[in-house]
Amino acid sequence: MKYRTQLLASEIGYDGFFELRRFRLRHSLYAGGWSREIERERVERLRAASVLLYDPDQDAVVMIEQFRIGALECGRDAWLLETVGGLVEPGEDPREVARREACEESGCRILDLISICEFFVSPGTASERIHLYCARVDATHAGGIHGLEEEGEDIRVEVFPADEAIGELYGGRVNSTSAIIAVQWLAAHRPQLRGRWCGRTG
Repeated sequence: MKYRTQLLASEIGYDGFFELRRFRLRHSLYAGGWSREIERERVERLRAASVLLYDPDQDAVVMIEQFRIGALECGRDAWLLETVGGLVEPGEDPREVARREACEESGCRILDLISICEFFVSPGTASERIHLYCARVDATHAGGIHGLEEEGEDIRVEVFPADEAIGELYGGRVNSTSAIIAVQWLAAHRPQLRGRWCGRTG
Protein backbone atom coordinates (compact mmCIF):
# COMPACT_ATOMS: atom_id res chain seq x y z
CA MET A 1 0.00 0.00 0.00
CA LYS A 2 1.13 3.54 -0.73
CA TYR A 3 0.34 5.71 2.28
CA ARG A 4 -0.94 8.92 0.74
CA THR A 5 -3.34 11.75 1.56
CA GLN A 6 -5.02 14.23 -0.72
CA LEU A 7 -5.92 17.52 0.98
CA LEU A 8 -8.95 19.08 -0.74
CA ALA A 9 -9.59 22.05 1.55
CA SER A 10 -8.56 23.50 4.91
CA GLU A 11 -10.10 26.36 6.87
CA ILE A 12 -9.94 27.80 10.37
CA GLY A 13 -13.12 27.21 12.36
CA TYR A 14 -11.98 28.88 15.57
CA ASP A 15 -8.90 30.89 16.49
CA GLY A 16 -8.34 31.46 20.21
CA PHE A 17 -5.86 30.03 22.71
CA PHE A 18 -6.03 26.98 20.47
CA GLU A 19 -6.94 26.83 16.81
CA LEU A 20 -9.63 24.53 15.45
CA ARG A 21 -9.11 23.70 11.78
CA ARG A 22 -11.55 21.93 9.46
CA PHE A 23 -10.21 19.65 6.72
CA ARG A 24 -11.69 18.01 3.64
CA LEU A 25 -9.52 15.17 2.40
CA ARG A 26 -9.14 11.68 1.01
CA HIS A 27 -6.59 9.02 1.88
CA SER A 28 -5.37 5.81 0.30
CA LEU A 29 -7.09 2.55 1.24
CA TYR A 30 -5.54 -0.79 2.22
CA ALA A 31 -7.58 -2.47 -0.51
CA GLY A 32 -6.36 0.05 -3.07
CA GLY A 33 -7.72 3.29 -4.45
CA TRP A 34 -8.94 6.27 -2.46
CA SER A 35 -11.38 6.77 0.40
CA ARG A 36 -14.49 8.82 -0.10
CA GLU A 37 -14.17 12.52 0.69
CA ILE A 38 -14.19 12.97 4.46
CA GLU A 39 -14.38 15.97 6.78
CA ARG A 40 -12.40 16.17 10.00
CA GLU A 41 -11.79 18.87 12.60
CA ARG A 42 -8.49 19.07 14.44
CA VAL A 43 -7.22 21.11 17.38
CA GLU A 44 -3.95 22.83 16.43
CA ARG A 45 -1.02 24.63 18.12
CA LEU A 46 -0.34 21.75 20.46
CA ARG A 47 3.25 20.73 21.07
CA ALA A 48 4.55 20.37 24.58
CA ALA A 49 7.43 19.21 26.73
CA SER A 50 6.71 17.19 29.85
CA VAL A 51 9.23 15.93 32.40
CA LEU A 52 9.17 13.55 35.35
CA LEU A 53 11.43 14.86 38.13
CA TYR A 54 13.35 12.13 39.93
CA ASP A 55 15.83 12.35 42.80
CA PRO A 56 17.91 9.14 42.66
CA ASP A 57 19.67 9.84 45.96
CA GLN A 58 16.39 9.97 47.87
CA ASP A 59 14.64 7.60 45.42
CA ALA A 60 11.86 10.18 45.28
CA VAL A 61 9.60 11.61 42.59
CA VAL A 62 8.53 15.26 42.40
CA MET A 63 5.10 15.80 40.84
CA ILE A 64 2.64 18.67 40.67
CA GLU A 65 -1.09 19.00 41.28
CA GLN A 66 -3.26 21.57 39.51
CA PHE A 67 -6.81 22.14 38.25
CA ARG A 68 -7.53 20.93 34.70
CA ILE A 69 -10.56 22.05 32.66
CA GLY A 70 -10.78 18.66 30.92
CA ALA A 71 -11.76 17.09 34.26
CA LEU A 72 -14.17 19.88 35.25
CA GLU A 73 -17.07 17.54 36.04
CA CYS A 74 -14.96 15.27 38.27
CA GLY A 75 -15.13 17.35 41.47
CA ARG A 76 -12.01 16.89 43.60
CA ASP A 77 -10.48 14.79 40.82
CA ALA A 78 -10.34 17.88 38.57
CA TRP A 79 -7.05 18.59 40.39
CA LEU A 80 -4.71 16.18 38.64
CA LEU A 81 -1.34 14.80 39.71
CA GLU A 82 1.01 15.42 36.79
CA THR A 83 4.52 15.75 35.49
CA VAL A 84 5.70 19.34 34.98
CA GLY A 85 5.44 20.68 31.45
CA GLY A 86 4.55 23.45 29.07
CA LEU A 87 3.83 24.35 25.47
CA VAL A 88 6.70 24.41 23.00
CA GLU A 89 6.49 27.50 20.81
CA PRO A 90 7.75 27.48 17.21
CA GLY A 91 11.57 27.50 17.19
CA GLU A 92 11.88 26.46 20.85
CA ASP A 93 13.96 23.48 21.98
CA PRO A 94 11.71 21.10 23.97
CA ARG A 95 14.61 20.38 26.33
CA GLU A 96 14.88 24.05 27.23
CA VAL A 97 11.13 24.20 27.77
CA ALA A 98 11.44 21.24 30.15
CA ARG A 99 14.18 23.04 32.10
CA ARG A 100 12.21 26.29 32.28
CA GLU A 101 8.96 24.64 33.31
CA ALA A 102 10.68 22.59 36.01
CA CYS A 103 11.83 25.82 37.65
CA GLU A 104 8.54 27.68 37.18
CA GLU A 105 6.21 24.88 38.24
CA SER A 106 8.21 23.08 40.92
CA GLY A 107 11.16 25.25 41.92
CA CYS A 108 13.51 22.38 40.97
CA ARG A 109 16.60 22.80 38.82
CA ILE A 110 17.27 20.02 36.33
CA LEU A 111 20.69 18.43 36.79
CA ASP A 112 20.46 15.92 33.93
CA LEU A 113 17.81 15.14 31.34
CA ILE A 114 16.96 11.89 29.54
CA SER A 115 14.52 11.57 26.67
CA ILE A 116 11.80 8.96 27.25
CA CYS A 117 9.81 9.28 24.02
CA GLU A 118 7.72 11.54 21.81
CA PHE A 119 4.07 10.66 21.31
CA PHE A 120 0.70 11.86 20.00
CA VAL A 121 -1.82 12.46 22.77
CA SER A 122 -5.09 12.04 20.87
CA PRO A 123 -4.44 11.88 17.11
CA GLY A 124 -8.11 11.34 16.34
CA THR A 125 -8.88 14.93 17.35
CA ALA A 126 -5.68 16.92 17.83
CA SER A 127 -2.19 17.44 16.43
CA GLU A 128 -0.75 17.52 19.96
CA ARG A 129 2.64 15.86 20.46
CA ILE A 130 4.46 15.52 23.76
CA HIS A 131 8.23 15.38 24.16
CA LEU A 132 8.55 13.36 27.36
CA TYR A 133 11.64 13.35 29.59
CA CYS A 134 12.94 12.14 32.93
CA ALA A 135 15.16 14.58 34.81
CA ARG A 136 17.49 14.27 37.74
CA VAL A 137 16.74 16.79 40.48
CA ASP A 138 17.52 17.38 44.13
CA ALA A 139 14.17 17.03 45.92
CA THR A 140 15.53 18.00 49.35
CA HIS A 141 13.67 21.31 49.47
CA ALA A 142 10.93 20.61 46.92
CA GLY A 143 7.41 21.62 47.88
CA GLY A 144 5.13 24.62 48.15
CA ILE A 145 2.93 26.51 45.70
CA HIS A 146 4.33 27.55 42.32
CA GLY A 147 3.32 28.79 38.87
CA LEU A 148 3.04 32.10 37.05
CA GLU A 149 0.26 34.37 38.28
CA GLU A 150 -0.07 36.03 34.86
CA GLU A 151 -0.86 32.61 33.36
CA GLY A 152 -3.42 31.78 36.04
CA GLU A 153 -1.29 28.95 37.41
CA ASP A 154 -1.86 27.62 40.92
CA ILE A 155 0.41 24.58 41.27
CA ARG A 156 1.13 22.52 44.37
CA VAL A 157 4.29 20.42 44.50
CA GLU A 158 4.25 16.94 46.03
CA VAL A 159 7.21 14.66 46.72
CA PHE A 160 6.64 10.89 46.82
CA PRO A 161 8.85 7.90 47.51
CA ALA A 162 9.27 6.28 44.10
CA ASP A 163 7.39 3.15 45.18
CA GLU A 164 4.42 5.27 46.26
CA ALA A 165 4.35 7.17 42.96
CA ILE A 166 4.46 3.88 41.04
CA GLY A 167 1.67 2.55 43.26
CA GLU A 168 -0.52 5.49 42.23
CA LEU A 169 -0.60 4.03 38.71
CA TYR A 170 -3.06 1.59 40.24
CA GLY A 171 -4.30 3.76 43.10
CA GLY A 172 -5.88 6.25 40.73
CA ARG A 173 -4.02 9.53 41.21
CA VAL A 174 -1.60 9.04 38.29
CA ASN A 175 -4.24 9.07 35.55
CA SER A 176 -3.13 11.46 32.78
CA THR A 177 -1.19 10.40 29.72
CA SER A 178 2.25 11.94 30.31
CA ALA A 179 2.26 10.96 33.98
CA ILE A 180 1.23 7.36 33.28
CA ILE A 181 3.88 6.85 30.59
CA ALA A 182 6.60 8.56 32.63
CA VAL A 183 5.93 6.70 35.88
CA GLN A 184 5.68 3.37 34.05
CA TRP A 185 9.01 4.16 32.39
CA LEU A 186 10.52 4.97 35.79
CA ALA A 187 9.27 1.67 37.19
CA ALA A 188 11.09 -0.17 34.39
CA HIS A 189 14.31 1.89 34.45
CA ARG A 190 14.78 2.97 38.08
CA PRO A 191 17.75 0.65 38.84
CA GLN A 192 19.61 1.85 35.72
CA LEU A 193 18.88 5.50 36.57
CA ARG A 194 20.19 5.11 40.11
CA GLY A 195 23.29 3.41 38.76
CA ARG A 196 23.86 6.14 36.18
CA TRP A 197 23.18 9.10 38.45
CA CYS A 198 24.45 8.06 41.85
CA GLY A 199 26.22 4.70 41.51
CA ARG A 200 23.46 2.79 43.26
CA THR A 201 21.73 -0.32 41.99
CA GLY A 202 19.28 -1.03 44.80
